[in-house]
Amino acid sequence: MLNALGVIVSGRLVQTDFQQISESKFLINIPEADNVNHVVVFLTGTTPFPEGMAGAVYFSWPDPNAPPTWQLLGYISNSKPSAIYKISQLKKLDEIAPQSPVNVFGTNLPISHIAQIGVSIEPEASLIQQTPATASSDTYFQFGQKMIENFFNFVSSFSLTQSQMVPNPNETFVPLSTVQTWFTNFQRRLQQNPNFWKS
Repeated sequence: MLNALGVIVSGRLVQTDFQQISESKFLINIPEADNVNHVVVFLTGTTPFPEGMAGAVYFSWPDPNAPPTWQLLGYISNSKPSAIYKISQLKKLDEIAPQSPVNVFGTNLPISHIAQIGVSIEPEASLIQQTPATASSDTYFQFGQKMIENFFNFVSSFSLTQSQMVPNPNETFVPLSTVQTWFTNFQRRLQQNPNFWKS
């Protein structure tokens, strides 16, 4: 499986130099990970996973005082041979609310001063259940669409013509055309990328 796995970090050469640490576990270093937003983990196509198996993808930030602890990102499989993962927020989340240590690769690994990606070959059925519950792009799109429609309808229900307006120095008015422009722009961005609001 060593030549079967690869990683792409934007702006860098493809990395395929995974180290095998057990029969089913592989590691690769990601230098200067503080400057990395996304990584792509993929099968190169040279060797498929065994039938019914897949690769759990883990990420570990360097900790100068302890062996690596791992955060499950997702998985790749023969039917899903590549995946893009956002890692830029993982360090912040770990600093805010440290997770329980996951030592899927064992506790005898040396302290790493470089971020690492680990792939563990496991039964695909169990990985589907373990993978972090994340809403699909369609779900985000549907939620966003309903939310902005609700907001627009709510704001529109308070609309007045200029002749109906009563001067009120304590009230701020926004033209409905401004809300309509925001609505249109938000819909367009949501259609282009249902996850744009995360960045």
